[in-house]
Amino acid sequence: MAKVTLDRLRKVYPNGFVGVADATFDIADGELLVLVGPSGCGKSTLLRMIAGLETISSGELRIGERLVNEVPPKDRDIAMVFQSYALYPHMSVAENLGFGLKLRGAGKVEVDRRVREAAAMLELDALLDRKPAALSGGQRQRVALGRSLVRQPQVFLLDEPLSNLDAKLRAGMRVEIARLHRQLGTTMVYVTHDQIEAMTLGQRIVVLDKGRIQQIDTPMALYNRPANLFVATFLGSPKMNLLWGEVIERDGLRLKIAEGVELPLQPDPALRAVVQGYVGRQLTVGLRPEDMHLAPAGPDRLPARVEMVEPVGNEAFLNLGCGGCDLVIRLPPYGLPAVGDTVHLGYVPERMHFFDPASELRLDGAGDARNREHGTAPAGAHAVERRAVGDT
Repeated sequence: MAKVTLDRLRKVYPNGFVGVADATFDIADGELLVLVGPSGCGKSTLLRMIAGLETISSGELRIGERLVNEVPPKDRDIAMVFQSYALYPHMSVAENLGFGLKLRGAGKVEVDRRVREAAAMLELDALLDRKPAALSGGQRQRVALGRSLVRQPQVFLLDEPLSNLDAKLRAGMRVEIARLHRQLGTTMVYVTHDQIEAMTLGQRIVVLDKGRIQQIDTPMALYNRPANLFVATFLGSPKMNLLWGEVIERDGLRLKIAEGVELPLQPDPALRAVVQGYVGRQLTVGLRPEDMHLAPAGPDRLPARVEMVEPVGNEAFLNLGCGGCDLVIRLPPYGLPAVGDTVHLGYVPERMHFFDPASELRLDGAGDARNREHGTAPAGAHAVERRAVGDT
């Protein structure tokens, strides 16, 4: 096991494109850390830099106390599981599991022992004599995991290992990987674009967009306190609802979304002065789908038109239009309104999230007043990365 340290790690391609911009964070010894973001955000590039499969343009990468910028992949004491299973079709499961060890000169007794240990851990004991063609997708992925497991590396790197599996198998393999990590206690870095995988597997999550770190934190801290609009709308299914408009003061602070459509604002005391400073200016307010609900018509309710009803079994999603904003709310799957109906929405005031529309940063008390006074970089800029990493 080993700690992994990234210090201003940067990847710039010959055409000038910045794949990863100044990534700085530590992966603790024994931690399962997830890199997540949309396609092209730099997560796989960052993983491949740790593996040694991509050259590092600048910055330092350490595994344990050793600087490994120029160390070949085979000498970094890491094992990597790829999106494709990459099994040898002519070899049995046992031969696939032990092939890497044989290449490294391990003796027959040692190879056999490690193969059987890995097979037992992954419940592959009864499949050791089968060829890959006789295995299901989930079994093949377990063999790919086992092939890395027998190496007993300091760090496991997993690059979207479940993306080729169907939904049921993905759920099962998530449990397998989490169990495996608890059992081994080995440092793992896991790349995915699937937020469900990220939220359920990661002890901490690094959220990336366009090569830059947006925020690093525990899954629920990211969900409950997103640092900016990108994180707020990327994590969560359905995504966070955003309402925007001008802050006015009438019977307290209100967000004027459209003519006759106003949302009362009730920031907590520590944030009230900051929101007060937006009177006469634009503000973005976020509410999760579970923090809004149907309510009787009233002066402090939001009128909305039902655009679509999505029953998904144990719950239903209402897609709504409200003053030019698209909203989704999560409801029990009975007594639902029909498409075209006008409904009224209540909300949980203490679950509101406030964002500056220009910088896209979360408003969080006194620090935000300073940001407005001195100017704040956009959400994709270095300022967000420094702030997000500094908060961890």
